[in-house]
Amino acid sequence: MRRQDIRNVAIIAHVDHGKTTLVDAMMRQCKLFRNIDQMGDCILDSGDLERERGITIVSKNMSLTWQGVKINIVDTPGHSDFGGEVERVLRMVDGVLLLIDAAEGPLPQTRFVLKKALELGLRPIVVINKTDRPDARIHEVLNETVDLFIELDADDEQWNFPVIYASGRNGTSTTNLADPARDLTPLFRSILDHVPAPEYDPESPLSGLITNISHDDYIGRIGIGRLLGGRVRTDDPIVVLSGSDKQVLGQVQRLFVFEGLERTVVPVVEAGELFAFAGIPSVTIGDSIADPERPIRLNILTIEPPTVSMMFMVNNSPFGGREGKHVTSSKLRERVEKELRTNVSISVEWGDSPDRFTVAGRGELQLAILIEQMRREGYEFQVSMPQVIMETDGDKVLEPFETLVADVPKECAGTVIRMLGGKKGVLERIIELKGTYTRLTFTVPMRGLFGFRMEFLSQTRGNGVMAHTYLGYREWAGKIGGRRNGVLVSDHTGTVATYAVANIQDRGRLFVSAGDMVYTGQIVGETMHAHDLKVNPTKQKHLTNMRSSTSDIAAKIDAPALLALDQMMDYINEDELLEVTPTSLRMRKKLLDFKERKRAGLGHVSHVLRDRAGEIR
Repeated sequence: MRRQDIRNVAIIAHVDHGKTTLVDAMMRQCKLFRNIDQMGDCILDSGDLERERGITIVSKNMSLTWQGVKINIVDTPGHSDFGGEVERVLRMVDGVLLLIDAAEGPLPQTRFVLKKALELGLRPIVVINKTDRPDARIHEVLNETVDLFIELDADDEQWNFPVIYASGRNGTSTTNLADPARDLTPLFRSILDHVPAPEYDPESPLSGLITNISHDDYIGRIGIGRLLGGRVRTDDPIVVLSGSDKQVLGQVQRLFVFEGLERTVVPVVEAGELFAFAGIPSVTIGDSIADPERPIRLNILTIEPPTVSMMFMVNNSPFGGREGKHVTSSKLRERVEKELRTNVSISVEWGDSPDRFTVAGRGELQLAILIEQMRREGYEFQVSMPQVIMETDGDKVLEPFETLVADVPKECAGTVIRMLGGKKGVLERIIELKGTYTRLTFTVPMRGLFGFRMEFLSQTRGNGVMAHTYLGYREWAGKIGGRRNGVLVSDHTGTVATYAVANIQDRGRLFVSAGDMVYTGQIVGETMHAHDLKVNPTKQKHLTNMRSSTSDIAAKIDAPALLALDQMMDYINEDELLEVTPTSLRMRKKLLDFKERKRAGLGHVSHVLRDRAGEIR
């Protein structure tokens, strides 16, 4: 028995293939809000970081009504570092809209999200989006998608997928390129026809799976998931079953379903519906809810393990405690523990020291987003260089590998191949794209991609586009060279002087400008040599009574290189730290004193320290 009044569908794709823009168009056609045309673009991307970076970071639930059928939609992140969000929310739906850019075609994250959907037996609808692009290659992209389904061993039902040609920006779609695209009616009709209606048995015992967590200041912790069997009412007694065989009895205080972009209070929820409930403070992601008299434990969520780790520690720099609101180790621990309750793809190793611990995630971007969120909340702390998490298989040492796809101008292809060869990358495939671009596909160790994006953009003169996703663990590829240049390290504390900048800038590029505050041991620039140099950026011009015809000639000051958080994380070496405060980002040496660094033998050949492979050197 199936509920024909509901469809549950997730939208999955590679980053920037137009998921959120398509959802905007679907909401506009359904007239979800009276003033929706004044609400702007990417309505679901409501977070500041999501709008700044132009990506979806957290999955979101909403619903639309089309011809009397409620369509529950889950918008998922497209970046591989947030793949944990995709893995858990796919358990809530019966089908997926697989969006593929009409020009770029299937990219690494397309493969990852489709693989997870096929493993769960979900029915896919392929949406070739952005068909209005002048460089669209629709037929080639469809053939590449078919090849991807073959490669991932799709079954007969999944293989017989419908194809929709759409333009999310224009709000149009069609099932046949020969027919004019008018609106999204073909897309909605395909969802109703091809996404299975949820199974429904009102006599079965209560069972539901929690896949997300939210919080309300008035009613507390809210569990979000799908009701798979039975029905639940407000004030009903339930039992929460966790993966550790723990059982918690409680009572449902409030029930919600998703109506539009909001959660609506309802008295009862029946099987097949996506819902939320409040009443049990200990509920967490992966828990099952059941009838206390007939408890049914559902399969727990399985998430790919973390692959990158960083050390978080209390800020002990000379400027520590000046700019942050939360600076103590206890505050840092509380914030990370809070993140653990809602983010299943992050893990923490607390260690023995109270002022430092190791945070592991799916990739650099995921950790960078966490760090940025914490600094915006007023936290002040330090982080170490990212390192990949190694594994062992008998006598073999394994490390995470990634699939990298790079679209580059044809004249830059040789340079990129040579660069990635030095990173132990293996060229797997070459495709000639329309125009003057070539697509290169590599298998490369994850640590080889740390800091690679800046070098890649430089060598392709900003015209290259790259994307990568986690492939799996393989045998360690050997040492990989890293940053070749040393750094300029301040040996004084004070304000950066224009006179000093004019003299220092000839030795390399600076990261600070006149008027900035610096301290002893802070990294203020990059040298042109392989070793570090200590400099005095606070040096002032000596006053004198002697006059000279050339003394007042203005010096030309170059603009400093301003690095973003992600770039600084990639830049620092093993003997360096990144200081994070709500207002500043500073790179520093672990040992601030020059004599201590000299005794420790640090800073002479910086590229030797750049092997981000745990204890392997």
